[in-house]
Amino acid sequence: MRIPFLDLTPAYTELKDELDEAYHRVMESGRYILGKEVEMFEQEFASYCGVKHCIGVGNGLDALHLILRALDIGKGDEVIVPANTYIATWLAISYTGARPMPVEPDEKTYNIDTLKIEGAITNKTKAIIPVHLYGQPADMESIVEIADSHGIKVVEDAAQAHGSFYKGRKAGSLGDAAGFSFYPGKNLGAFGDGGAVTTNDDNIADRIRSLSNYGSTIKYYNAVKGFNSRIDELQAAFLRVKLKRLDEWNNRRMLIANQYIQDLSDVKDLVKPHVPSWANPVWHLFVVRHPERGALQRELDNAGIGNMIHYPVPPHLSDAYSEEWNSGDLPITERLANTVLSLPIGPHCAPSSISDVVSAIKQFANT
Repeated sequence: MRIPFLDLTPAYTELKDELDEAYHRVMESGRYILGKEVEMFEQEFASYCGVKHCIGVGNGLDALHLILRALDIGKGDEVIVPANTYIATWLAISYTGARPMPVEPDEKTYNIDTLKIEGAITNKTKAIIPVHLYGQPADMESIVEIADSHGIKVVEDAAQAHGSFYKGRKAGSLGDAAGFSFYPGKNLGAFGDGGAVTTNDDNIADRIRSLSNYGSTIKYYNAVKGFNSRIDELQAAFLRVKLKRLDEWNNRRMLIANQYIQDLSDVKDLVKPHVPSWANPVWHLFVVRHPERGALQRELDNAGIGNMIHYPVPPHLSDAYSEEWNSGDLPITERLANTVLSLPIGPHCAPSSISDVVSAIKQFANT
């Protein structure tokens, strides 16, 4: 592709000296699991998010799964989840034996429609997992108010929202606990898999630390049947370097998003992102909608412009959940899946590249 959807190499180029130093520091330490780098990253990321605790884990899916385990959610329970999300959010619930209960999105923000949550709550509901989709926070004040009135927990899926703000507070500090992913393409991405749980709840933090380490807090003494899900020293060291640049790189994404919104404002039939007044998104993805999505995608492909669909198959229509759900059950989610298209965005996208993307879309719209 002449303009890649996302090129991760420039991130290493920009930070090469610091990343190389971090690599050598870890390799020379002789400590590669649960050492000083993990400890320091957990402290620094907790401080960044404005919470008491951060626990590094293997990936974002594990982060959500372990939180639900720590909350004693399991077979016979229900957890409310956005219908419009990546399947990992649903899988975290299924791994516990509980049942995902999907709620349709607000068609303007793509996040869970808070007006529909109340109708999905039953006497089996134990938690709500709002997803800050594409880097834009869900309406957490409304969600927490609903949850508190029913005595249920709120678990943020913040896998795409590192550094985003909701009414002046950071994602990861808005519910009982939050799960983050550090997959390489995230705004704060490792050079491999990684994840974290953030929380202000001492009990949740203690349980996550045990559950993620074989059910043990003292080596060879296992209090519960736990899991092996730990971020390693090398990834923690790399993330410490990149965390220092996160706000700067998020600002670069914001400038690109603003350029798209301004330059695409007059393109017929193209639906641009809607940002509520209380949200400060970090633009993990820049997602537009078009009724002729396939034709637009072909135009971009032919112009050498990278693009992706997030996500072409909603969780309820995946084979994994085919026994419970059918086509047409969640029409808003299905409509979004058939029309959304993600355009190139990232901290190393050149303004000239964004102008080329805009020109290609305008050319398509005018033919």
